[in-house]
Amino acid sequence: MATGRGPPPWHRLQGLREPREPLRGGGAAWGTTGAAAGRTGASRFRKGRGVKFGAGDTALRQYARRGQHFEKSPSNCSVYLDRMPSEILLKIFSYLDAVSLLCVGCVNRRFYHLANDNFIWVRIYSIAFSPKRSIWKVNSMEETTVSVSLLSVEDKEAGYWKKTYITKQITSVKAALAQVLKPISPYTGLPVKTKEALRISGLGWAIILKEKSGREYIMPHVDLSLNDTSVTVVWYGTDWPCLATLSTLNLCGTTPVFMERYKAPAKNGPRWYSLIAQYDLSQLTESTMIGCDRIIRIFSLSPGLVVGLWKKKEELAFVMANLHFHHLVERSTLGSATVPYELPPHVPFLDDNPEYGLYGYQLHIDMHGGGVFFLCGTFHNLFTMKECIEDGYVKLTVIHFRNSREHLPLIGKVGLAWRTNIFDAIIESCSFMDVTLLDEHRKPFWCLSSAVYMRPAVCPSDGPHFLGQTYYIDYKDVEGRVHAELVWIEETEEYFIVSLVLYLSVAKINHWFGTKY
Repeated sequence: MATGRGPPPWHRLQGLREPREPLRGGGAAWGTTGAAAGRTGASRFRKGRGVKFGAGDTALRQYARRGQHFEKSPSNCSVYLDRMPSEILLKIFSYLDAVSLLCVGCVNRRFYHLANDNFIWVRIYSIAFSPKRSIWKVNSMEETTVSVSLLSVEDKEAGYWKKTYITKQITSVKAALAQVLKPISPYTGLPVKTKEALRISGLGWAIILKEKSGREYIMPHVDLSLNDTSVTVVWYGTDWPCLATLSTLNLCGTTPVFMERYKAPAKNGPRWYSLIAQYDLSQLTESTMIGCDRIIRIFSLSPGLVVGLWKKKEELAFVMANLHFHHLVERSTLGSATVPYELPPHVPFLDDNPEYGLYGYQLHIDMHGGGVFFLCGTFHNLFTMKECIEDGYVKLTVIHFRNSREHLPLIGKVGLAWRTNIFDAIIESCSFMDVTLLDEHRKPFWCLSSAVYMRPAVCPSDGPHFLGQTYYIDYKDVEGRVHAELVWIEETEEYFIVSLVLYLSVAKINHWFGTKY
């Protein structure tokens, strides 16, 4: 078996002239060329009669010109890379990094097997995970382990060290992320350094549009904005597929296969996809439309997705996703392309006083749209009695209708900002709402991020009379409901929240505390 170590056999070198000057010191020139080749991926190699060198592969061209056994076309001296002896290709591949090796392995079957060479990958492994040396002490035990591994490379099946390197690389980064996510904010109950974890992991998001025929379109995010407890991700472009041919939309988190904490990930490197949610695009009906302007209509799909359609052509204009920070890193990195990440089984917090209902709860709520915040508030010591159970829900009042001291204004003009390559505008009365409800143990009990809209009330609730139009905001899922009432004050031109009520599912409470309400 060709290993690529030592000089190639003599019969492979017949006709090769002696180089005019030696190849430079191992990896300088070759490393640059290899990295460039890896970044361009499979586009640098083409099938057909053979795989040609790319235009920038100067070092490879110089090496190949020294050989006479390669085919030359009558028009130019093009060299077909896939006709090179395996020994020479292995030597070339040995100067590539891990990302470039994976890209080269996608060219054809021969390159795939050569790029799995254990000698190449054990070198990459030993460099990445070599023992930390000190001028005072050297851990001879770890050095001996690495040397033994080098001696036993041939005993492993092809690709063993490649799999080992990838597995350990992912494990080490996940361990680093777990350490970063440990500190918890007392105000939101969420990790304090979520934004740092997103930067370390190189996390991004993509949507996969699936046609009814099975064809897929993968689109990475174009823009994003970080909020207090969520991230808003945006996709837009001019080459969307026809809406009538689409069946589903998959929202996935994407992370580099090779993640390094202090190094920016390669833009075109291999990535891992983690399914977050799947949406049925046939559900874009009048019942899911939450707003419109002169150009587009927007539709809301749970959880947290907004789809914009051009009014004139009924085609996709943009897609927006608002993702809550609660378990966001885990959901975006630990799932697969087809199966979402499952949260660990919940161990109920035993309720010592089930007869007294819920007490000591804390709510953090945000309302924003396109990077502009309209409301950011935290409410402490919320409680409700066991008697407040109605239609399978427990009522938790946050802002009382009759207590004017609790009423809160929304800052600025409420609206959801959107933009594409050509147009941008604001859809009035629409926004994103983030809700983080903590239980008495300061653990996230109910977290949501969704697009909401204010609809005019036909008949205002009984209670104090307000001089202004009344509006409602409603949200509902399997775990609970949110109901807010707002009043438009014409004199000051602002909205006031005069009532805010949460309805928590009794099934959710029983599952959380092990009770039997």
